[in-house]
Amino acid sequence: MRRTVTLALLLPFALVGCNRQNSDSAAKPRLAFVTNNAADFWSIARRGVDSARQELGNVEVEFRTNSDGSAAEQQRIVDDLLARGVDAVAISPVDPANQTRMLDAVASQAVLMTQDSDAPGSKRIVYLGTDNRAAGRQAGALILEALPAGGKVMLFVGRRDAQNAKDRIAGIEEALAGSKVTILDVRTDDTDNARAKANAADALVKVPDLAGMVGLWNYNGPAILSAVREAKREGQVQIVAFDEDDQTLAGIRDGAIHATVVQQPFEFGYRSMQMMARLLKGDSTQVPASRQIFVPTLTIRKADVDSFTVRINRLRGRTK
Repeated sequence: MRRTVTLALLLPFALVGCNRQNSDSAAKPRLAFVTNNAADFWSIARRGVDSARQELGNVEVEFRTNSDGSAAEQQRIVDDLLARGVDAVAISPVDPANQTRMLDAVASQAVLMTQDSDAPGSKRIVYLGTDNRAAGRQAGALILEALPAGGKVMLFVGRRDAQNAKDRIAGIEEALAGSKVTILDVRTDDTDNARAKANAADALVKVPDLAGMVGLWNYNGPAILSAVREAKREGQVQIVAFDEDDQTLAGIRDGAIHATVVQQPFEFGYRSMQMMARLLKGDSTQVPASRQIFVPTLTIRKADVDSFTVRINRLRGRTK
């Protein structure tokens, strides 16, 4: 049964669409997709954005990459988009709690939705992406699978205050509650690949009996794997990752990484463009009462990795 949307939620959509039609009926809607870093993960989302753009036809689309993963760079991107009169923005906030003012400023001038990482305290219309708490529970189940006798583990992520990081950590903690697995620490790297590897290498030195390492963002898995191999601890330290970086998939194939939890970034790009186009026309029927739309995550183990790699490479536009 279709959920109803309150009048207060529906009215801004209608006004945006109405104002646009009154101001320039011939203009193409301008849609923007903003990432929170420059990881390869986003190349798949970009394919989804491009696919939606081709289907929609009468739209202009900008795909903007946050090159250094900072809130300041994301602010600069948003300011530029607003100055150029963008009509709708789908953004993955770097620091949701401290970016509320910026996000609300966007929402006052354009349709705003969040993707990948939510900002529930902002005036965004809807979140589209992973149920990160559920994904964290999946990762926790993989840790228990990899460490049946328990042991000490560490988690690694770019920013702990990003909503997706907070939710994944909470989900992992839920899954590990009452088990023999102990989380010693959560190390952050501000999306700096060199620092991510240094964090992993330092953990291996300081905790000789470290049993497991979990990378919560796309590049963390490869960084952990590189540090483990240089320390000659491959096979001794179990690794669980997120996303589908080439090195992560190769590590699973080699048996060096136990498994990864993968999202569906193509859907983030494709569905956000489709939804914003509808919202600009005043159609809010796809916005649920919860104002959250979850795209399911998958777990990829060694038995799954070859077939998954073929499928994900198609989405990346690769022939092999």
